[in-house]
Amino acid sequence: MKVLVTGTAGFIGSHVALRLLERGDRVVGFDNLSDYYDVALKKARLARFGNHPNYTHITADLADRAAVERTFAEHEPQRVIHLAAQAGVRYAAENPHVYVSSNVTGFLHVLEGCRHHGVEHLVFASTSSVYGANTKMPFSEHQPTEHPLTLYAATKKANEQMAHAYANLFALPCTGLRFFTVYGPWGRPDMALFLFTKAILAGEPIRVFNHGRHKRSFTYIDDIVEGVVRALDRVPTTNAAWDGNAPDPATSGAGPYRLYNIGSRDSVELMRYIEVLEQCLGRKAQKEMLPLQPGDVPDTEAACDDLAQDIGYSPTVGVEQGVAEFVRWYLEYEGRVRRV
Repeated sequence: MKVLVTGTAGFIGSHVALRLLERGDRVVGFDNLSDYYDVALKKARLARFGNHPNYTHITADLADRAAVERTFAEHEPQRVIHLAAQAGVRYAAENPHVYVSSNVTGFLHVLEGCRHHGVEHLVFASTSSVYGANTKMPFSEHQPTEHPLTLYAATKKANEQMAHAYANLFALPCTGLRFFTVYGPWGRPDMALFLFTKAILAGEPIRVFNHGRHKRSFTYIDDIVEGVVRALDRVPTTNAAWDGNAPDPATSGAGPYRLYNIGSRDSVELMRYIEVLEQCLGRKAQKEMLPLQPGDVPDTEAACDDLAQDIGYSPTVGVEQGVAEFVRWYLEYEGRVRRV
């Protein structure tokens, strides 16, 4: 089928697009190549597609309503995977308008494109950050998420609610995926694993927030991609058993709508994550211990029972294997960059 994937120059988007091409789908990629981080890395991700006959790339901004409309009209995608967004929890405090423009206005344009062009299924990226002030572990899609702690999380919560409204008003099937701390080869330079690796190799200290005590459901990119593609193939339906007197946030009685957590079942302490990285690099890190940052949550742990039941999602890569794969890629990529 023909699939529009937004954010194909991004970390998750590039991996998802490659997987779809490998299985024979036609992919229309959409990305604005923003300079939030190194554009050369984004171009290197796109270069992995080569001149694949089933890949078409569009360089444009989701906030450009005309460009998004033109993309839907000209390419008529059957399904859409929306992964493009302004990422970075801390960056939102400095550049709030960018987040609303990209994550809210941009998502509205995607919803409108799906609505007016008969898209069969929209899969969109949400985040574990929507759980915000929740402390009951593991986080479940059936818990309310009314207390986001960052603007980034608030924009993603808004996406979930906007998608629900479109599922209700226009019978647009929507599936939201709440990603839990994704890592792996071709990852983002602003994320911990990339920053830690670069600093350790340079003999510089790493900043360890919350004194390394917090836990995360670190999830390897291949496990994420498997879940995204499987979710794409399963179009949600209206939940006939939904009860307005006891509303379930994960499903809906108003339209074809579903929310899922997608992440590793194992929650790993940050200090263990760093330990594994040190072993892979063969070097010890100099650690600058710092308090928990504003907006950060102490722990995340993903309950993924629903995704396992509905699409057979079963992550298989632990941090020992995943971090080793990242280090192998990083050394190879950085060596190539230096040679250039």
